Amino acid sequence: MITIYNFAGGARGFRIAWQCEEMGLAYTPVSLPYPVPDDYRAKYPPGSVPFLEDEGGVAIGESIAIMLYLAGRYPTPLLPRDPALLARTLQFALFAETTLGGTMNPLMAAKFGAPEADKRNWSVRMGEAGIAAGLAWLASELGDRPFLVGDALSLADIAIAPALGIWKGALGGAVPEPLEAWRARLAERPAHAKARDAFPRG
Repeated sequence: MITIYNFAGGARGFRIAWQCEEMGLAYTPVSLPYPVPDDYRAKYPPGSVPFLEDEGGVAIGESIAIMLYLAGRYPTPLLPRDPALLARTLQFALFAETTLGGTMNPLMAAKFGAPEADKRNWSVRMGEAGIAAGLAWLASELGDRPFLVGDALSLADIAIAPALGIWKGALGGAVPEPLEAWRARLAERPAHAKARDAFPRG
């Protein structure tokens, strides 16, 4: 049985629950407080979420790594076999964290923890500009298609959409209209709603 550890409303753990729902994989959601308790750190010393346990002694952190693990162990159309579509899916999935999420982490630290004089420093402004450029590129790549890759939902969509939620919700950033409409369509999927229910906000 798959167990997913996450914070209530945590966007990165939501990715994993959403993927499991789309794939029809049973899982147990475990909501953690912040800061995480010692027994969780004993299980996963970095103390971050999400974290997944699976049969056979599997224990893995980092949301994109977890997504790829699940798609490898339980093959799914969410990770296309066509080489061109596969390459595009992997590119977008990693872009969700290496460019978007990895930049948003220090932006959130600055917004919620930095002294007032440092909240709008040079690195914050540079990070915001980089994300804005990245979102403009994503919007152009999406165009008028319903999904980022091919004609069906993929790991690319599941990885990117929650990152935009962090940008808009936690950081108050602007999301280009095509991406906002795409996120709204994805939110109508039954699997999306079930995943939200797994880790509701407190």
